[in-house]
Amino acid sequence: MDETKINGNIWIEISRLKLGRGRVNLLENIKKFGSITAAAKSIKIPYRQAWAMVKEMNNSAKTELVKMKIGGKHGGGAILTEEGEKVLLTFYKTQKQFEDFKEKTINSLNK
Repeated sequence: MDETKINGNIWIEISRLKLGRGRVNLLENIKKFGSITAAAKSIKIPYRQAWAMVKEMNNSAKTELVKMKIGGKHGGGAILTEEGEKVLLTFYKTQKQFEDFKEKTINSLNK
């Protein structure tokens, strides 16, 4: 028998919030750049799509994941809230457990 492989993607659901790799990527880049515009550019999605994703995540979560700073002389920005950081950590932990499961299962199937 050929070597067995397991592939897949995960998403987590916390109350009404659904979070998969795409949304995590957006949140990571908002954290990195402090801007929805810069985050959208870095992951090559339109600003309107990124804004809609942030709005939906904020509305679906218990508390805001991303806090917007109003523009002005030096422009606006966005930061992850404490809840946003916790949600990312939950996703990372779940992703690690999934990767461990895949590795363990593949090893047992290919013996």
